[in-house]
Amino acid sequence: MRFSYLAPVLLVATHAPAFGQSQKEAVDSDHAAKMVKGTELFKASVRNVLQAKCVKCHSGERVEGELDINTRESLLKGGARGPGIVSGDHKKSLLYQLSAHLKEPHMPENGRKLPDADLQKIAEWIDLGAPYDKPFVAVDETAWTRKTVAATDKKHWAYQPLARDVRNPKPETQNPIDGFLLDKLEKAGLKPNPAADRRTLIRRAYLGLIGLPPTPEQVDAFLKDTSPQTYEKVVDSLLASPHFGEKQARHWLDLVRFAESHGFEHDYDRPTAYHYRDFVIKALNSDLPFDTFTKWQLAGDEFAPNDPLALMATGYLAAGVHSTQITKNEAEKHRYDELDDILGNIGTTFLGLTTGCARCHDHKYDAIPARDYYRMLSAFTTVVRTEVELDLEPEKYASQKKAFDAAHKRFTDALEQFEREQLPTRFATWEKEQSGKALSGANWLLPRIGASKSAGGATVTAQPDGSVLLSGKNPTTETLTFELFTDLKGIKALRLEALTHAGLVKSGPGRAANGNFALSDLRVFAEPIAQKEAQPPVRVKLIDPRATFEQKGLPVAAAVDDNATSAWAVDPQFGKDHAAAFTFEKPVGFTGGTRLTVTLSFNNNTGHGIGRPRFAVSASEKPDLTAPATSELVQTALARPAGGRTPEQTAALLKWYAPQDAEYRKLQKAERDHLATAPKPNKVKALVASEGLPAVKLHTQAEAEFLNETHFLRRGDPAQKNGVAQVSFLQTLMPDAEAQTKWVKPAPAGARLSYRRTAFANWLTDTESGAGNLVARVVVNRLWAQHFGRGLVATVSDFGVRGDAPSHPELLDYLAAELVRGGWKLKPIHKLIVTSAAYQQSSVRDEAKVKLDPENKLVWRQPVRRLQAEVIRDSILAAGGRLNTTMYGPGTLSEESTRRSVYFTMKRSKLIPALVVFDAPDGTVGVGDRPNTTVAPQSLHLMNNPHVRAAAYGLAARASNGGKASDPDSIANAYQIALCRAPTKDELTDGIAFLKGATGADREAKLADLCQVLFCLNEFLYAE
Repeated sequence: MRFSYLAPVLLVATHAPAFGQSQKEAVDSDHAAKMVKGTELFKASVRNVLQAKCVKCHSGERVEGELDINTRESLLKGGARGPGIVSGDHKKSLLYQLSAHLKEPHMPENGRKLPDADLQKIAEWIDLGAPYDKPFVAVDETAWTRKTVAATDKKHWAYQPLARDVRNPKPETQNPIDGFLLDKLEKAGLKPNPAADRRTLIRRAYLGLIGLPPTPEQVDAFLKDTSPQTYEKVVDSLLASPHFGEKQARHWLDLVRFAESHGFEHDYDRPTAYHYRDFVIKALNSDLPFDTFTKWQLAGDEFAPNDPLALMATGYLAAGVHSTQITKNEAEKHRYDELDDILGNIGTTFLGLTTGCARCHDHKYDAIPARDYYRMLSAFTTVVRTEVELDLEPEKYASQKKAFDAAHKRFTDALEQFEREQLPTRFATWEKEQSGKALSGANWLLPRIGASKSAGGATVTAQPDGSVLLSGKNPTTETLTFELFTDLKGIKALRLEALTHAGLVKSGPGRAANGNFALSDLRVFAEPIAQKEAQPPVRVKLIDPRATFEQKGLPVAAAVDDNATSAWAVDPQFGKDHAAAFTFEKPVGFTGGTRLTVTLSFNNNTGHGIGRPRFAVSASEKPDLTAPATSELVQTALARPAGGRTPEQTAALLKWYAPQDAEYRKLQKAERDHLATAPKPNKVKALVASEGLPAVKLHTQAEAEFLNETHFLRRGDPAQKNGVAQVSFLQTLMPDAEAQTKWVKPAPAGARLSYRRTAFANWLTDTESGAGNLVARVVVNRLWAQHFGRGLVATVSDFGVRGDAPSHPELLDYLAAELVRGGWKLKPIHKLIVTSAAYQQSSVRDEAKVKLDPENKLVWRQPVRRLQAEVIRDSILAAGGRLNTTMYGPGTLSEESTRRSVYFTMKRSKLIPALVVFDAPDGTVGVGDRPNTTVAPQSLHLMNNPHVRAAAYGLAARASNGGKASDPDSIANAYQIALCRAPTKDELTDGIAFLKGATGADREAKLADLCQVLFCLNEFLYAE
């Protein structure tokens, strides 16, 4: 039995493999003879058959079904349907089964079955092991990485420069849009619909621009003022409304597949991702030029590193799905998948091109070679998701700080005046009163601070008062080492002060989240500064520990008990200075000075290091724990008479004495109390994308969060690298294949950023020799589709050769050119569209016109369209008087929220049912054109959802004026609020009959029923 397992291995070892043979295949005893016979058969006949019938579609640049027969290895590997052959068994081989028409699809494609004689030879060849003598096509494996796009492939209409001199064919029209549309309508024998009634028009404009219905008061004002300028004023007010950005942002967030979770099966949250959503709203409200809007999303950290909005904008690159469970073997593939998601979305969102199709091979339809795909991909090689602290209101903080500084000056001026005019005299008086007591050994002495180190990587900064401030990284456990130098002899005690600081959490004195610290070990080593020969430092035994305060169960004695985890802590006395003193078992001090090395260890609790320690030494037996410390300079000065002191010594004495002076302390307290009220910047953590910063850590075994280089990958396979890809862009949208030098520049020396994304963004918005013309076409087409339900190019995210041609190419170019001429501002394009007669026409369906233009491509009417899911929900809340208009900030998953729907947390695995039922996307892929379904759950939602019911009660209360209005008035008010119109005679009659006789709670419930019916009407759910 053992030999039967080993025999194949021995056979493989004794036979050299034939050309193309896999080392993993078992080999029988007559293998060599079969290979010779099979190779001769291949050369004599099989090669010719496969060359004639198969190679065209399954080798070289064209590989249908992923089945490449060019070499034996690729044939064995197979494609989408599995291995191409099973060596030694033709009956199980896909190549034979398809060729013999035993399985679908029959091959050759659109051809007859191969002659039986040919099939027999193919079968025999496979049974012999299917050996090759050489590949069918000699392939340069790297040729595709140098491919250039021919000029003839750049002639597609979308790739052309904008026709900037397009003129209105009917200049008599007030709005140029109408001239372009009327010209085509007349040529088709069609007339546009008449204008919609004013009630319909104002509701259409409100819902279309801000996503909320107008109030009855706004409708009444519009109906009363029929001057031509009134509608334009309404449009201007809507464009200026803060609700404009909330409505328009939803369209953009659909496109960029924005969500606040990672996706995949675990779908972990991204709690700081909402800042990107807020950026989009703010940018659209402020009419940030679209080219800047584009640049910031790709490289805001490079273009405007000090602008919080620009940094928030890079959340776009972090918006896609991301696996949170990655093994080491999967890491490289997942990274390429993530980069592919970024580039693919840039392609569809900004360019209207399916660039992601070129990952595995040249794009089958558009002039996008795989070479260009990888060169563009390399712009994002080192980009990672990271979190940064942002000040969301820098201007507000600067203004408040300026006002505070002006008010604070009177406190600092008072201190300075006291120090200058009174402090010297008061010190002289105090010194006389002391009569030499100041020189007693009871004083604490501040040693000179030498090297200070943090084993955990914190930043250690010496302070003017002799303390040391810890900042930056707060490690899980910490060991701090300090070198102290002093000339004092007979040192008998060491004091450690744990001081507060405004930069610490709750002012400290610790670095824990509650301001605590936990000192688990304190050690002191002593050695002479001037050593004649090297000697190891001597450890000083510490006894008699005492402290100003001890946390219950964590006494100061625990810091010197040689237990690695017991500790001294000060909970709950946070925000206060604390001190501990330790007596030396034997006095310490060397002639020529002493070096004390003090180590503080913090192992008791996570991140419980000290924030601002200060040391002092004393030659006293038991010095006062809270007595002030003096420096050696002060000690020296105190030992001299006042007339014999240097100016430096006098200044040091005054500085030392000041905190002991009652009047000075009073002024200082007033200054510090006021300082505590200083405004603070509104800093928050935001998820952004950048380079050279720590990545957001997830569950991954990858050695790094990014690849150092992007490679050309044959067939998109990381195992088939064909060299390193350098940054470039679509040749189709550049003057020549190597024109990237116009945009790609070296990064500044020492920069943590590569500036490759800056190059990409500049190319993307360049209307002279980059992609800017196409980007402009795509964005104005999206605005058109938003307002008319269909784009001038119906395939809004595909402007490639397989997408639809524009119905009005001249109008498309006119709008795109207007966008560029207007500084890329979107609001003027919105206004141009919604003030056109075409937008204002009625939605009445004319069957005669339908026959001529069934899809309304020529825009002879305004289509009736179902409102977006978010607009439906927001309109229900608004009508019910329940809408919370608070803007920005973290979202929620609670359907109890009454904020606008754009502020729901977008968690991919936990979508909001009220939005999903009306076709809101799931954030997995970009959506340029939402589906519009009509399904039973929509009606069930409107009839049974408790939040809809609550809004119905709210509308009933508004309509009845809290129960004071009559039945007819309540019904009329409900129609006006919900539908922007009065009820018809029949509607009013039916409503009165429904409410007849009802009183109290019964009447309230019945009126709510009527209001809920209004929410269910198509008239409420659709814009005409």
